[in-house]
Formats: sequence, structure tokens, C-alpha cells
Amino acid sequence: MAKDKSDAKSGKKAGKAKTKDKAVGKKAGKSAKPVLVSPLAPKHFPDLPVIAGVEFASGAAGIKYQGRTDVTLVKLPPGTAIAGAFTRSSTRAACVLDCQDKLSGSQDTDQGAAIVVNSGNANAFTGAEGQRAVDAVTDAVARALGVPARRVFSSSTGVIGEPLPTQRITAIVDQLAADLDEGGIAGAARAIMTTDTFPKGAGAEIEVDGGTIRIAGIAKGSGMIAPDMATMLVYLFTDAKIEAKLLQRILSSQMDETFNAITVDSDTSTSDALILAATGRSDAPAITDLRSKPARAFTDALGGVMRDLAQQVVRDGEGATKFVEVQVTGAANDADAHKVAMAIANSPLVKTAIAGEDANWGRVVAAVGKSGAQADRDRLSIRLGDMVLAENGWRAPGYDEAAVSAYMKQDDLVIGVDLGLGRGKRTVWTCDLTHRYIDINADYRS
Repeated sequence: MAKDKSDAKSGKKAGKAKTKDKAVGKKAGKSAKPVLVSPLAPKHFPDLPVIAGVEFASGAAGIKYQGRTDVTLVKLPPGTAIAGAFTRSSTRAACVLDCQDKLSGSQDTDQGAAIVVNSGNANAFTGAEGQRAVDAVTDAVARALGVPARRVFSSSTGVIGEPLPTQRITAIVDQLAADLDEGGIAGAARAIMTTDTFPKGAGAEIEVDGGTIRIAGIAKGSGMIAPDMATMLVYLFTDAKIEAKLLQRILSSQMDETFNAITVDSDTSTSDALILAATGRSDAPAITDLRSKPARAFTDALGGVMRDLAQQVVRDGEGATKFVEVQVTGAANDADAHKVAMAIANSPLVKTAIAGEDANWGRVVAAVGKSGAQADRDRLSIRLGDMVLAENGWRAPGYDEAAVSAYMKQDDLVIGVDLGLGRGKRTVWTCDLTHRYIDINADYRS
């Protein structure tokens, strides 16, 4: 995809638009602004496996903008087991608290279920009115689909601190129910976007003894992305036969290496949620033992889909022009490796140097030093891609400024740090920080 050159401040590629749950907003009805698609975006939305029995619809309720879809409805068949992961923010939104409550007990999987998502308003920091809004929306969906309200899971994303205009959502629920379609997942992905510049989807099919298991997922995320699960909105669907407790264990096992390994701006949202639904309609045998070969294959495939979506979120980071993988090895332990990796990935000095295509590896040194992890200057080594920049506490003898500068012009970069202290390791993904990030966030409510 051609790169936009309009970033006047840096003269580099301009990034894009963004996604988020932000502070108190202005009135609805604004026209949608033109979107600069991320230069790191995939060329097209992927062809995803159809998950039998899962139906999607999207519609325009006019919650914040006119002229775009902003509500997604998903109908799930009887027999569906559901797992989830959510933000740990102490100011999490009413819809997050409601989903956590609904997933805290046993599930009546004999009943159908549903997911309803709106963009443009986060329904966060809205007091008791927030739960009333959740109830109004989920009750309307329950009536329209004939499922228990306790099996309706809602998410909201957008401006924080404004009451959710529930009547705009409930007014289109019946039409959404009439429009449900097994092939509607791409439209659903678009309707949950806020400042995202492209819809995000990923899928997988695996052959196990006795049949095929399919996985399809969509995500929304661009800003306010920092690990504390879920760091965005994510909806995953599979036809695997598996009961809810095992499904939750598999999901939880994949979080640290996927959605908790990305950061755009170090800010954690009030509204982040991941919901994983397993319909049980695969012709493959049920997964009952997590040590079995089918369970391991399913876990690996699910992790791959989650990693793909997580990395797409980083590639759509607000204003991003560079995708950056930070690899930390040789730490005293994994916890220290994580501290170092996130200190580098969140450093404004590192991120702006990357935006300027400046191989200022001294900023990486500074980030390691401030991380709080155990480090020894004389054991530290730093590389970009395959090129060693520093080792043994000093610039590497073979350091080649021209080669390093040429490498920095690439869209995808790898920063490697070895602490030389132990076996701890961690890989995280981030993006650069351009002036467009400021542009997007300075007028988010307008």
C-alpha cells in the first residue's frame, strides 16, 4: 500500500486514524472524517472460515457519526460455551462489569447467546446509569433473539463520560436481528471500529483426528493499547466442542504472548474485552483433555489467530508508520525481561527516534536502565535486525552507521537486547510515535 507523505512535522510517512475509549465527548451527529489508512495495513480483509450457527449483522445507529455503521450484533446457537478476558482497569465500564458477572457462574449452554457491540460511546464513568443502559440494550437483544438476557454480552467503545444513547441502539435491534447472516463477519468488524483505519480479522482451520476445527476472529484497536487484557475489543468464534471451563483455561494460557504483549501508547482502556465463543458444531471429537494432541493443536491455532489480531492492532497504532518487534533475552528471569521490553516499547524517545528513522540506540540503553530490571552495563548487547550495535558495555567494533541507517527505513523493525544475566526472555510488539498521534488525540471529541 502506498505510503502517505503528509506528516508535515517529521517529513516521514503519515500514519492513520485511531481507536479508543477517550475522555468526555461532544454530541452525536458529526459527519465521519476522512480516514488515512495505516501504511502498515494488510491489503484486504481476509477470507475467514464460516463458523456454522454464528450469524452477524451491523447497522448505523448514529451514536457519534452519521454515515457509518456503529453497532454489531452476533447471534450464537444453543450449545455455545463462552470464555472471556477483560481490562483490569479500576474504572472499567459497566459493560465490562456486566460481562464479568455473567461469566462468573455456570453457563446454561442449552440456551442460545448473543453479543452486541457499539462504537462511538464507551458507556464508561457513567455511574448507575451505565448499568441501566447495559440492561436496556441487552434486554432488547434478548427479546429480539429469544435468548436469556444473562446470555447477552455487550461491549461499548468510544468517548468516556457520556451517557450511552440506548434508544438509538434499541431502535435498530429488530432490523439487526432480521439482517443476521453467517457471512456478515467483515461488516461486523467494520462496525466496531472507532479510530481504527482498517477492519481486523484472522482465522484458522486445523485437521484433527476425526474432523476439522475452524476459528475466526475480529478485533478493534488502535490507541489506548497497553497490556492489561484485553487492550482492545476482540471477538473469537470456533466450532470446537469444548466445555466453558476448559475453553477459559486455553484462552488464558494464550494471553501473555498475544494481547498482553502489545503496546501503542502505554494507556489502558476502561472498556477492553475479549469474548471467545465455541459452538460445538465441529465434526471433530470433543476436547476433554488439555494434554491431548487435538487440544494442543487447537491451542496453538487459537494462539496464532490471537497473535495475528494483536499485531494488526499495533500495525493500526494511531499515526504509526513502523511496526517494531522488541526481543529481550538473557534477563535474570522472565519478569525482568518483560520490564525491559515494555520500557523500550513504551519509551517516547525510542518511538520518536524510530519515527525519524534515527538509529539512536543510546535511547534503548536509557530505557533498559530505567526499567527497574536487573542489568549490568558491561554484559549488555543491543542489535537492530541482525546488526550488533553495542556489546560489552561499548559500541560494537563492527558498527556501521550507514547500514544501520538504511535498516531504519524499513517498515518492520526488530530491536534485540540481551542482558547477559540469565535465561529470562520476552518479545513484545509496538509502533513508532509520529505527530499524527497528537493530531488524532488532540481533537478526538470533535
